[in-house]
Amino acid sequence: MPLRAKVLSGRLVLDEPTTLPEGTELSLVVDDEGDDLDDADRVALHAAIERSFDDARAGRTSPVADVLARLRSRG
Repeated sequence: MPLRAKVLSGRLVLDEPTTLPEGTELSLVVDDEGDDLDDADRVALHAAIERSFDDARAGRTSPVADVLARLRSRG
């Protein structure tokens, strides 16, 4: 469920209704509404996505909590 917010006076302001429980914390990512991929990069991206789908169909997956923990430990 994507949520959109605006920056007003240095604060993020969410102007959409939500059914999220009170106190829910969100991780926000800036969406620049585009990318810098050239045709070769896009072909490589789509091939990687297809390999990911193949892995998922074959049961080669990891719990999202494990993946996020590995990504956060790289930072």
